[in-house]
Amino acid sequence: MTRDTTCDDFLGGRLKILQPRAGYRAGIDPVLLAASIPAKPGDTVLDLGCGVGVAGLCLARRVSGVHLTGLERQPAYADLARANGAANDLPFEVVEGDLSDMPRTLRDRQFHHVLANPPYFDRAASTTAADPGREGAMGEDTRLAAWVAAAAKRTRPKGTTTFIQRAERLPELLSHAAGHLGSLQLLPLIPRPGRPARLVLLRGRRGGRAAFRLHDGLCLHNGQHHVNDCENYTPATACILRDGGEMPFPD
Repeated sequence: MTRDTTCDDFLGGRLKILQPRAGYRAGIDPVLLAASIPAKPGDTVLDLGCGVGVAGLCLARRVSGVHLTGLERQPAYADLARANGAANDLPFEVVEGDLSDMPRTLRDRQFHHVLANPPYFDRAASTTAADPGREGAMGEDTRLAAWVAAAAKRTRPKGTTTFIQRAERLPELLSHAAGHLGSLQLLPLIPRPGRPARLVLLRGRRGGRAAFRLHDGLCLHNGQHHVNDCENYTPATACILRDGGEMPFPD
């Protein structure tokens, strides 16, 4: 750890993650994404736009024996992802490069599971972040269509591709996903009872043929309001965030 980084606990301390002190810092979103991936020991996994590696490493901690690869275009974040894999004794191949110009080492490979947390904000309708690292993670300059196409192409037949994205961008995400993936399933993430979903998880299968499924939303917090500084996650959410539990899509 340096003066420019912090070491933060994830999964109740099961992971120690170095992150930039300033710039993009991972919250619960990549943890929820990782919990939803139906990986088994021995499966290959690609974390597309891995940042410092939180999503992929959360998955690797939950499912021992997965073969984890990350793609990250920002060199400083790629370096931290490698360091985080080593520090947590989790093998993690991190490839530096841009998904719009896929590095040769990934171009001819396909994976059982691809996961991605694309930038949430279309900068044609939002304000650019001052920090370059944060902007690179949150502000879209590679279009969402390119993320979906790249993720689907790297997924092996019958493998899964899973995205987490803001709910207001769901129409665009669904439109692109329907052109590349089948057996689409949507799981809304609801902050509190009675509130609209802010985030969604969308999963598809390469070559899948099942009908689209819209699942009942997962509620993340108890109660209508946040009381003081007390944590009020639902038991299911706390199990994911603190115990490294899984979050399977409903049957």
